[in-house]
Amino acid sequence: MAKKPAKAPSTRTVAANDRGYTDILYDVKDQVAWVTINRPRVRNAFREQTLDELTDALKATRHDPSIACAVVTGAGDKAFSAGGDFHAMMRLNWTNAAMWNDRMQGLAMTIRGLPIPVIAMVNGWCMGGGHELALWCDLVIASENAVLGQTGAKVGACPTVGATQYLPRIIGERLAREMIFCARRFTAREAVEIGLINKCVPPQDLLKETLAWCETIKGHSPQTLRMTKKSLNFESDLLYASWQHGMELLAHVWGSEESLEGMNAFLEGRKPDFQKFRMRNKQELEAYLEGCARDLNAPPSMRKGASKNGKTAR
Repeated sequence: MAKKPAKAPSTRTVAANDRGYTDILYDVKDQVAWVTINRPRVRNAFREQTLDELTDALKATRHDPSIACAVVTGAGDKAFSAGGDFHAMMRLNWTNAAMWNDRMQGLAMTIRGLPIPVIAMVNGWCMGGGHELALWCDLVIASENAVLGQTGAKVGACPTVGATQYLPRIIGERLAREMIFCARRFTAREAVEIGLINKCVPPQDLLKETLAWCETIKGHSPQTLRMTKKSLNFESDLLYASWQHGMELLAHVWGSEESLEGMNAFLEGRKPDFQKFRMRNKQELEAYLEGCARDLNAPPSMRKGASKNGKTAR
C-alpha cells in the first residue's frame, strides 16, 4: 500500500491565551516556538508565575516534533530580562527558598534538556538571573543596545544558578570572577569579543537575523541536532552537583539582612550600605576572640581564676 504523503508542517500560531499564560507570550509559527517574557513594565523581570510559564511553554515544544528550534526573548525594546523581580525575591527566606530555587533550576534543566536548539534573542538589559537565562540557552544573538552582566554582588544575591558554573567555561576563570565579584557589565560588542554571546547586530536587524538562524536550523537534521546537543552538554551536565550546592548556598542568602539591604537600596534608588555588616562582623569576631583570651570557652569551674569549689577567685 502506498504511503500517504506527509503533511506540511503547521504554520499556525498558538496564542498565549490558549494556555492561560499571564506573564509570557507563546507562539509557534513556521516551525519555530517563540517564548516571550511579557513584563516590560518591570524590564521583564520574572516572578514565580513567570518561571512556571516559561518552563511549561518550553516543555510544550516536545509535543510537536515539527518544531525545529525555540527562541526566548523579552517584550519591548528595553530589556531581555532584568532578572528576578525583587518584589518576589524579597519574600524569600531559608524556609521557602525551594519555591524559587527549584523553579530556576527546573527552567534551566528544561532548556538544556530539550532536543532542539534554544536561541536567546537579547535586546536591552540582560542582567543577573536574566543573564543566567541567556547562559542556559544554546545560542545567543543580541542587538547593539544590549548590556549583559551579573549584578548579584551589588544587590546581595548569588548567581549560583548557572553563572558560577558556566561563565568560567565560556569566558575563562579570570574574567568570570571579575564579572561576578566586580559586577562588571559588557556591551553586546564586548560580549562577542570575549565569547559570551555569538553575534551582535543593529537593533533593527535583530529579528531578521534571528529568523535567518532559525531557517538555517530548519534545514538541518533534527536527529543530528538532538544527538549533538546531548553530547555537547555532557561535560557541563556533570556540574549538576555544583548546581545543587549552589542552590543550598542561595537558600541561606534569601531573607538575610544583606540581601534585603541590597534589594531595598535598589528599589529606593540609593547605594546599599554593606559596610555596616562588615563592621558588625568585625565587632562580633573581636568579642569572640576576647572571650577566648578570657577563658570563656571553658566550663566556669575551669576558667582562669576559678576556685576549686567552682567560684571565681577575687
